[in-house]
Amino acid sequence: MIIAIDGGVASGKSAVGKRVAERLGLAFIDSGLMYRAITRLAAERGIDPEDEDAVTQLARSVQLTVEGDRVWADGVDLTDGIYDADFAEALPRISAIPGVREALVEEQRQAARDGVVMAGRDIGTVVFPNADHKFFLTASLDEKVRRRAAQFERRGERVDAEAMRREVEARDRVDTERAIAPLRPAPDAIVIDTDNLDVDEVVELIVHHVEERTRPR
Repeated sequence: MIIAIDGGVASGKSAVGKRVAERLGLAFIDSGLMYRAITRLAAERGIDPEDEDAVTQLARSVQLTVEGDRVWADGVDLTDGIYDADFAEALPRISAIPGVREALVEEQRQAARDGVVMAGRDIGTVVFPNADHKFFLTASLDEKVRRRAAQFERRGERVDAEAMRREVEARDRVDTERAIAPLRPAPDAIVIDTDNLDVDEVVELIVHHVEERTRPR
């Protein structure tokens, strides 16, 4: 079974996806960690985010593994610090490079051979257009900024609310407007407005839908 959960920045897709996977006994993959890993590796190796050929070669040359909220590249754990603000500007640029997306989509498909709940921005539209179940989570800008700030605070990081608002707005705009795999719900996705729902309530909605559709008639 493949369950696709898409959404923009701080829409709740990763937290929801992880719990849905636990409830249904499936693996969970946050595809965004793969793009963050490539962004971090590019920075560490001095690769210019605008050098599409070099970044694409990097994405094709490393083996990424995602388990829950951790990511490895060729066996090296890159998780700690992967959300640092230092990578925020380069991330949407690198995520929009066609060759990078092609390389990572292939890895995502390979990782889902035994079934998966996968969260991302193009899972239901590009990675698994024939997924068994598709969901698209939305939230208002104010709610996204509140959630993003809470994430940073839990990691003990300082929060600049205004800068965070600009970052969230810019990331969603870039992801929505990019030519390759833009952020949008699949035509057959169930759209869930999460503004007035907590994580558990969204999980219940998704699990209920999946169980209803898979129950023998």
